[in-house]
Amino acid sequence: MGGRELGVILFVLSIIVTMVIPMPPALLDILLVLNISLSLTILLVSMNTKEALQFSIFPTLLLITTLFRLALNVSTTRNILSHGEGGKVIEAFGNFVVGGSPVVGFVVFLILIIIQFIVITKGSERVAEVAARFTLDAMPGKQMSIDADLNAGMITDQEARQRRQKIEREADFYGAMDGASKFVKGDAIAGIIIFIVNIIGGFIIGVAIHDLGFMEALSRFTLLSIGDALVSQVPALLISTATGIIVTRANSEGGLGKDITDQIMLFPKLLYVVAIAMALLGILTPIGFFATVPVALLLAYAAWRMLQKQKSELAVTMEQEEEQQIEEVRSPESVVNLLQVDPIEFEFGYGLIPLADVKQGGDLLDRVIMIRRQCALELGLVVPVIRIRDNIQLRPNEYVIKIRGNQVAKGEILLDHYLAMSPGFEDDTVVGIPTTEPAFGLPALWVSEDNKEIAELSGYTVVDPPSVVATHLTEVIKRHAHELLGRQETRALIDNVREVAPVLVDELIPSTLSIGDVQKVLQKLLKEKVSVRNLQVILESLADHAVFTKDPDILTEYVRAGLARQITLQYTEPGQPLRVITAGPGLEKAISERIEQSEQGSYLAMDPETSQLIFESMSEQVNRMVTLGQQPVVLSSPAIRMYLRQLMERMMPDVPVLSYSELEPHVEVQSVGVVNL
Repeated sequence: MGGRELGVILFVLSIIVTMVIPMPPALLDILLVLNISLSLTILLVSMNTKEALQFSIFPTLLLITTLFRLALNVSTTRNILSHGEGGKVIEAFGNFVVGGSPVVGFVVFLILIIIQFIVITKGSERVAEVAARFTLDAMPGKQMSIDADLNAGMITDQEARQRRQKIEREADFYGAMDGASKFVKGDAIAGIIIFIVNIIGGFIIGVAIHDLGFMEALSRFTLLSIGDALVSQVPALLISTATGIIVTRANSEGGLGKDITDQIMLFPKLLYVVAIAMALLGILTPIGFFATVPVALLLAYAAWRMLQKQKSELAVTMEQEEEQQIEEVRSPESVVNLLQVDPIEFEFGYGLIPLADVKQGGDLLDRVIMIRRQCALELGLVVPVIRIRDNIQLRPNEYVIKIRGNQVAKGEILLDHYLAMSPGFEDDTVVGIPTTEPAFGLPALWVSEDNKEIAELSGYTVVDPPSVVATHLTEVIKRHAHELLGRQETRALIDNVREVAPVLVDELIPSTLSIGDVQKVLQKLLKEKVSVRNLQVILESLADHAVFTKDPDILTEYVRAGLARQITLQYTEPGQPLRVITAGPGLEKAISERIEQSEQGSYLAMDPETSQLIFESMSEQVNRMVTLGQQPVVLSSPAIRMYLRQLMERMMPDVPVLSYSELEPHVEVQSVGVVNL
């Protein structure tokens, strides 16, 4: 046990001893002065804390100081009633502070009680109760916000843990303050009762035991009781004020004094108005010229000084910014910074600024957070931070999406309209501006607010402009997810698996495969919209087969077979057969005969005429399934799946190509068409 812990224990024990053992007046004087000093220290500390948790021990300290003050009350009451004296401190408060007048002392004590009990204590108790309730109610939302930031990759595990601990500490603190405020209220009530007991008991003891006269006993014990009450109530008032400051204080960057001066003096010109009002108050009322004009002059001088200070600070700030800009332009690093390319950029014209401006009701930033979380859940990929900026070179209602600095998509929206997508047939009653839905290229109309309900009743799918942008951005990210996965991002994903499966990662990397090899496999999966969230299964498949081959294409096929359940669920519905376009024997033979081997691996060497025939036949089957409202899926043998995918990739990139080994045995497969040569 350290010295400080032992000192606190001895202090608490001495409080108990003070209640039981009579104390000499000289020692009581020291303890009373110590009580005043301790309460003043607590008040000053509470004024200089930047946030409530910096003084988290305050509820416990409040209980200890209240107990200490009550123990001193017991000791002083014992001395007053037993010997008719309370020490120099009590006599000083009874004679010097209130001028030796029992009536004045009683009135002063009554005012202090009213201030503490009705104003400060009652308000602090209510604020602490409300703060505790709102803190507990806000805990689930704060926890969800932390989880969202963690899933989006905006914070690390350690930062999330620290934020959770802070939320728990806040809940504990305000809950404790809600209970501790009852101590302050009880202390005020106890002070009143002790004061009355001292006066009545002292008067009776003075007359019956000390043989004092009626008036002499009343005057003497009343003054001593008032002095004792004032000595107790002054520290109690300081502690109550500290309680109010703690529970009403908001988080800030400085102490209470700095916050008051910075925020009250934020508008110095208003002090001129107050100065004029004070001067007119002295001139036009009987208050007098000499009482108000000095205050008015002081306020006017303060306003002038603050304005001068603001001007000088503004000039210094502008000068520093100019120097910084010049220095940045001159420095070599300024050119290096121009080489940085953002992974994802969303640029928009000035007419779409309300989308991103929170003050104008824009929620694009919140939607971006949800998009990153959605991609993490669906693709298993931590999407980098999306850079959002306006671009005056674009048309007012136009936006573009860039990947690695290159434009990959663009669109145009009307903020005061809704996008209505046709259900498959046109309705002449729905009037709007013809356009194309940017995410999927479907024909649509921009309809006004008045025609929105008509379009919905006609079966149109109606969405607001922010949803159009969010959907387009989500689809672009999914389509280009493989471009966003670099070696650094792959390393972060592998490190995440290492925490739960270190043996697997250590066996595979770097002895069998490098980070780059794993990256190539993950990119190929993402390119075909296969989620890599189940990374542990992917690494297991790589560890099993990487000892036989290092070819990323072949390893990807093994991984896809290992993800058979996931791929099956991705393209099938419960209780429904999987309708597919089958690669016929002639097509499979034509592809297998044209596979060439090289040092870098195998590839398909197909002549243009044959490729065109395959494409025309495949397009016919795909269009037929789309017309029937079915999702086209091509099914082939495992041996040629990746080569068939390479052949279709440029012409029909969105049509998935599966192999028999990627389907669960229980899945019913129904062939709706065959592509053959």
